[in-house]
Amino acid sequence: MIQLQLFARYRETLGVEHEQIPWRDDFTDLRSLRDALVKRGDAWQVLDETQLMCARNQTMCSLDERLEDGDEIAFFPPVTGG
Repeated sequence: MIQLQLFARYRETLGVEHEQIPWRDDFTDLRSLRDALVKRGDAWQVLDETQLMCARNQTMCSLDERLEDGDEIAFFPPVTGG
C-alpha cells in the first residue's frame, strides 16, 4: 500500500488530501506512480507538471526515486517566494 499525500494547489484541485493506493508491481519509481495518477484523467492532469515536487518517506526526492510497498509519497507544487 502506498500512502499518498497531496498539498497546496494539488489538494485543492483534486479535493483529496490523502489516499491509500494499492501496491502494484509496475510502481518502480515515483514517476510510474505519478503517471498512473495522471492517467485517471480530468483534474488528475494537474500532476503532469515538469516542476512537480515530491518526497518519499518525508525526504525530498526526484521522480526517479525508487518506490517500495509501504512508502509515504507526497506531491506538491513548486514553492515561490520573495
